[in-house]
Amino acid sequence: MADVKHTEYFDCTPEQFFDLLVDYEKYSEFLNEVESCKIVSSDGDAKLVEYTVSVIKKFNYVNKHFEEKPNLVSWEFQSGDLFKSMKGHWKLEEENGKTKAEYFVEASFGMFVPKMMTKTVLSVNLPAMMQSYHKRVAELYK
Repeated sequence: MADVKHTEYFDCTPEQFFDLLVDYEKYSEFLNEVESCKIVSSDGDAKLVEYTVSVIKKFNYVNKHFEEKPNLVSWEFQSGDLFKSMKGHWKLEEENGKTKAEYFVEASFGMFVPKMMTKTVLSVNLPAMMQSYHKRVAELYK
């Protein structure tokens, strides 16, 4: 199992960034690796969200997301063909008129992948993903 933790600052309020994070069905509009994302079921602050992503090849998986507006979105892996386990979160807080966002993900893959390679796979897309979120914030809130 490997993990990645990163803190980033966004030019919006925590409430705005939270709204962006929980608009799952729009992920394919701004996150390059996401082909589709849809809410399968919803029960209060918990949602089952199905992802189809293309990273080297196409994969499908379902995460259970928990939403605590405006400061936390967390998730746990439920099923799919890529991961053995995965959990993570976005923790949001206001700092100097911006959103301080902590992103964390911990995962292990269903197939044998050495820990160092797993960490590389988890972190290699991180800069592009953060840039996509910055661009989306600028589109929505500027």
